[in-house]
Amino acid sequence: MEERNYLNRMCDDLLLQSLQSSGAVLIEGAKWCGKTSAAMKTAQSSLFMQDPDKSKTYQNLADTKPSLLLQGATPRLLDEWQMSPVLWDAVRFEVDKRGEMGQFILTGSAVPADNVTAHTGTGRISRLLMRPMSLYESLESNGLVSLKDLFGGKTDIEAMSALSIEQIAFAICRGGWPQSVKQKNSSALRMAANYVDAVVNLDVQRVDNIEKNPEKVRVLLRSLARNISTMATLQTIKSDMETMDSGVSEKTLAGYLNALRRIFVVEDSPAWQPSLRSKTAIRTSAKRHFVDPSLATAVMRANPDSILKDFETFGFLFESLCTRDMRIYAQANDGDVFHYRDKSELEADIIVRLHDGRWAAVEVKLGNKQIDEAANNLLALQNKIDCDKMGKPSFLMVLTGGEFAYRRNDGVYIVPIGCLKN
Repeated sequence: MEERNYLNRMCDDLLLQSLQSSGAVLIEGAKWCGKTSAAMKTAQSSLFMQDPDKSKTYQNLADTKPSLLLQGATPRLLDEWQMSPVLWDAVRFEVDKRGEMGQFILTGSAVPADNVTAHTGTGRISRLLMRPMSLYESLESNGLVSLKDLFGGKTDIEAMSALSIEQIAFAICRGGWPQSVKQKNSSALRMAANYVDAVVNLDVQRVDNIEKNPEKVRVLLRSLARNISTMATLQTIKSDMETMDSGVSEKTLAGYLNALRRIFVVEDSPAWQPSLRSKTAIRTSAKRHFVDPSLATAVMRANPDSILKDFETFGFLFESLCTRDMRIYAQANDGDVFHYRDKSELEADIIVRLHDGRWAAVEVKLGNKQIDEAANNLLALQNKIDCDKMGKPSFLMVLTGGEFAYRRNDGVYIVPIGCLKN
């Protein structure tokens, strides 16, 4: 069953690949990011645990004879499986019994507690993380510059982005939520605000059944938004919350943050720790990010006009947008995203590392004035890396909000976010 007006996702191909090599695939990710729609595009039968007419019946069956819920044409979709965690072990057992690939697709917008399943599912159930849509998936990037091609050694890039700064500001505040992407007016901005309200009042409470103060959750989200794209420590976040008259203990703060991670709202960027030529100390703190930058603007009650008037905040939000998109493009190339900073403050906003060992360094700059400085930083970073151990970078890139994509004489690529794809 395929949803009308479905916009193709990079996870579509990844799901098909996973089904060919696993008995079952778990699609995880934030609520409303499109997991169910993507799964239904491939599934031949479906079970919706949240169906209000059947939810109680399904949960009773799951407690008594879960195998009945697994009957149906394959691959069979089990949507929001974590409502009855026993389904995990039932799927694992059924996959073993059938001995065939591509039997089930599970979707979930929350990670259940560690003790609710008897087995990890290793070797039977593979995991696929789905995020909100990238600008290429929402048809706003023309995709004339490919991450795969750059890693493959392509050096001749020439392209133009049609995205204006105003359109980028709108895309940041709207976010990559499939339902909002399909709307072009100001109503598209409401979904992120509705999402934040749902997180504060419902989702973060349900994930671990530990009661949380909704106002403190909102203040925490606001502090994370104010510190987006920075390496703000737990103590910094705690102090920031105290300035907003909402003090919490470090233990409580850590619990709240863990709950936000388990519902895929927070997705920090870990530090990259390569081998260096010298004994330079590397900062190991993660960079603060949401799964989508629209959550930051929503909790700060910002809109496209207000962030256009605050260029510093706009820059941090733009970096978060680029990080989201690069995560999606890297995943499609079997890679991950990190950041780098050392004690001399030399940094790369994004490090893309593929699982075969290839890597690339990216600096994010909203405007054109800082391109020279960013390119020089990337070249300096390349000289610090022990390339005998790490290999040379496949490329160095400055990712911009500008118009033109090209290769500089020093070999650094300048690429607008409106030209990039996987």
